[in-house]
Amino acid sequence: MPSTSSVTEVQVETFTFPPSVRPPGSTKSHFLGGAGERGLEIQGKFIKFTAIGVYLEDVAVPSLADRWRGKTAVELTESVEFFRDIVTGPFEKFIRVTMILPLTGQQYSEKVTENCVAIWKSLGIYTDAEAKAIEKFIEVFKDETFPPGSSILFTVSSNGSLTIGFSKDGTIPEVGSTVIENKLLAEAVLESIIGKHGVSPAAKQSLAARLPELLKDGDEKLAGNGKA
Repeated sequence: MPSTSSVTEVQVETFTFPPSVRPPGSTKSHFLGGAGERGLEIQGKFIKFTAIGVYLEDVAVPSLADRWRGKTAVELTESVEFFRDIVTGPFEKFIRVTMILPLTGQQYSEKVTENCVAIWKSLGIYTDAEAKAIEKFIEVFKDETFPPGSSILFTVSSNGSLTIGFSKDGTIPEVGSTVIENKLLAEAVLESIIGKHGVSPAAKQSLAARLPELLKDGDEKLAGNGKA
C-alpha cells in the first residue's frame, strides 16, 4: 500500500484540516485530499460561508493512480472525469464542512438537496428512492444550528451509505447521528462540492494540486514492492 504519511495539513481561514482523521462510522484512517472555502459573490464582494475538507481512504491512491498518474494539477483541475472518479471510486470518502459564518440546518440542507436533485434530474435518475432519501436528509438537519467553528460531517462508505454527524468543537465523533442508505445521495453530496458545477472550486483546486505527488509516490512505492 502506498504511504500517505507525507500528507500535510491545510489551513482555510482560521480552520486547520489535519493530515488524517478517522471518520464517524468508519474503522479506517483517511488522508486529507484537499480543502478550500465555499463562498458566494454578494453585491460585488466574495463572502466565505464554509471551509470544506475532503478526505479519502488510503486505497484511493492506487485506485486513482492507474488513470491519473503523471497528470499535472492544471490537467486534473480541468478534468470532469477526474473528480467523477473520486466521487464514484470504490473507497471511502469523508467530507468535513466547517462553518465560517453561522448557518441553520434548514438553510444548509435545502441548498445541498437542491444541488443534488438538479444533478439527478440532469442525468434522468431521480426516483422515489431518492425523493425519500432527500426527505430523510432534510429531517436530520431540521432542528440543527451551526455557529462558526461547528462542523457537518459526511462519511461516504464504499457500498454507498451516507453517515451524517455533527461536531460543535472541532472533534470528530466515532459514530454519526444518522445513516442514510442511498448510494446516489451519498455520491451527490460530494459531487455537489467537487463535481462539474461544484460549490467549492477552491477544494477542487486543492485536490488537483495535492494528489499528483501522492499518485506518483504511490506508483513508485508499489513498483518498489513488486506489486501491480
